[in-house]
Amino acid sequence: MLNVGKIEEGFVLDHIKAGQALTIYHHLGLDKMDCTVAMIMHARSGKMGCKDILKVECDINKLDMDVLAVIDTGITVNVIKDGEIVEKKDLTLPKEIKGVFACKNPRCITSIEQELPHVFFLADEKKGLYRCRYCEEKFDKRQLD
Repeated sequence: MLNVGKIEEGFVLDHIKAGQALTIYHHLGLDKMDCTVAMIMHARSGKMGCKDILKVECDINKLDMDVLAVIDTGITVNVIKDGEIVEKKDLTLPKEIKGVFACKNPRCITSIEQELPHVFFLADEKKGLYRCRYCEEKFDKRQLD
């Protein structure tokens, strides 16, 4: 049995679809931060069959968690303080995502103006469809992989 120690302050991302932990790691920018990360991939799960888990020891307020809901709203976010779970955050699709994803349209103004932030708005909440604020190009979740 694998044993990963508890964290004192940070968060645990649970119920991640198997194989998505590394994508989340990069999109949260954890590779650029000085924090301890434990990544458990393809763990057995009664509900999901197989899942990934991320344990991150850092201040949760330093991260933009909006990307998590775009990847999968089923992810559970447990906030840890003093070694105990103090809050469970529910993920909802944000109305706007800024500076997380890049527009793939070569004619978009963001392709020419390098300083312009990439902004996507929620166009269809039921389908989870986002569009570029400038050119209305669709954002495809497959671009995350």
